[in-house]
Amino acid sequence: MIFCVEDDESIQSLELYTLRGAGFEVRGFMDGDSFLEALHTEKPELVILDVMLPGISGVELLKQMKASNDIRDIPVIMATAKGSEYDKIQSLDLGADDYLVKPFGMMEMVSRVKAVLRRSAPKQDREVLAANDLVLNVAEHTVTAGGKRVALTFKEFELLRMFLSAPGVAFTREKLLDAIWDAEYLGETRTVDIHIRTLRQKLGSYGEMIETVRNVGYRLEVN
Repeated sequence: MIFCVEDDESIQSLELYTLRGAGFEVRGFMDGDSFLEALHTEKPELVILDVMLPGISGVELLKQMKASNDIRDIPVIMATAKGSEYDKIQSLDLGADDYLVKPFGMMEMVSRVKAVLRRSAPKQDREVLAANDLVLNVAEHTVTAGGKRVALTFKEFELLRMFLSAPGVAFTREKLLDAIWDAEYLGETRTVDIHIRTLRQKLGSYGEMIETVRNVGYRLEVN
């Protein structure tokens, strides 16, 4: 089940129609109050959440979701206004898994939904990766830095996992984009830079281990 929270009736109708045509079960909500009420009785696989909503904003709804242990792991794709970089960065900082910039194509929306669901599917391996007290547990989907738990979004987690899997190796932005966002992702390498920045911030002093390689990309440097 996918929840679409969008107050523009024509846009919501098109989203629901397209997602149903792609084989998904969907429910639409015009405001945050009805959406929150529905979350008490049903837990969706993913939420498409508009930033600009009457009453409670999409950003505030995202904050409430990530503050709740029961629903914090539900993947969220934010719909932001064109040119609103602040909304994108704020949404990513708060734990959104992806974003769509209005006006967006319906096929792009479906591709993003499939990619996020694929990336957020439970993994069965039990690999543990570590470097300098920075520990990533794949099976538990947890990260600790200096013994303290660090909450990461799925893409931040996968970026760190890639770096820890090959310390010292320089990855181009294009390589990271292709590996983490899949070939279906219709984005830019700027998306990688934004996620690297938030990942560094969340890791605190351990974020300094992720080095920028001039004219190339990034690598994890382990002393």
